Amino acid sequence: MKIVACNSNLPLADAVATELGMPLCNVTVRRFADMEVFVEIHENVRGEDVFVVQSTCTPTNDNLMELLVMLDALRRGSARRITAVMPYFGYARQDRKSGPRTPISAKLVANLLVEAGANRVLTLDLHAMQIQGFFDIPVDNLYAAPLFVRDIKERYGDRDLMIVSPDVGGVVRARQLAQRLNTDLAIIDKRRERAGVSEVMNVIGDVKGRHCLLVDDIVDSGGSLCNAAQAIANNGAASVGAYVTHGVLTGSAVERIGNSCIEMLTLTDSIKATEAVSAAKNIRQITIAGLLARAMRAVSDESSVSSLFD
Repeated sequence: MKIVACNSNLPLADAVATELGMPLCNVTVRRFADMEVFVEIHENVRGEDVFVVQSTCTPTNDNLMELLVMLDALRRGSARRITAVMPYFGYARQDRKSGPRTPISAKLVANLLVEAGANRVLTLDLHAMQIQGFFDIPVDNLYAAPLFVRDIKERYGDRDLMIVSPDVGGVVRARQLAQRLNTDLAIIDKRRERAGVSEVMNVIGDVKGRHCLLVDDIVDSGGSLCNAAQAIANNGAASVGAYVTHGVLTGSAVERIGNSCIEMLTLTDSIKATEAVSAAKNIRQITIAGLLARAMRAVSDESSVSSLFD
């Protein structure tokens, strides 16, 4: 097997390669003067099982194009099997028609990946599980929950915990984590007036005196997360923390979270931390390198990937 890294998250790719005990494939990914993406592979990949590590995060379109061009280069280099390892799957929130004459962009991205040459996709905490059905190739969707459970037990010990879903759509994810931790579940009932703006209406569940942990898959502007945290605090919670898989954190999100009542926001490194995130006092990252490495090894060896979910 060979591991190829594009530019979106080189530290994670390096960590995965270290976990697997092999070097990254020698490739060049650069831009022409007009910002066209150019890829050159400096090793023989004929007949190889190749894994391309690339999160399609900001700048989303540039990173997606890098991935597509790399897949095409590997296909034309006669790689035996090409797996697109996408720790963060961009466009996942556009998984359905949100109104008349709107696209289903997640399906479009799935089509592009297959046409470019991907034989398999390996990703983490898809925003919507039905996206797996957009592909006619195998998709392995990993979960950050086992990592979160281990980290929560180490950090919070015997505290009286309560898991909280920041909206109704995330209840399944939050419930699964609560079951793993054998603790209670609360839900935030919110009404979204328009995109990017949310208003917390009610907290379903008694959070008074409990150490509450918000659980979600994506934090973008941070508005919903901070509003939910404030609602929990207003209802008497002893403390409020958060565990989110993908830290998109656009605009003033880091500052908003820094000024909120969230004691600590824990993210995975599916998206490379910006300088602002690294400097933030109440934001930290835990690595998914080991999880990805084990999944990639399982795919290469044709062994079980689902065993990693426990």
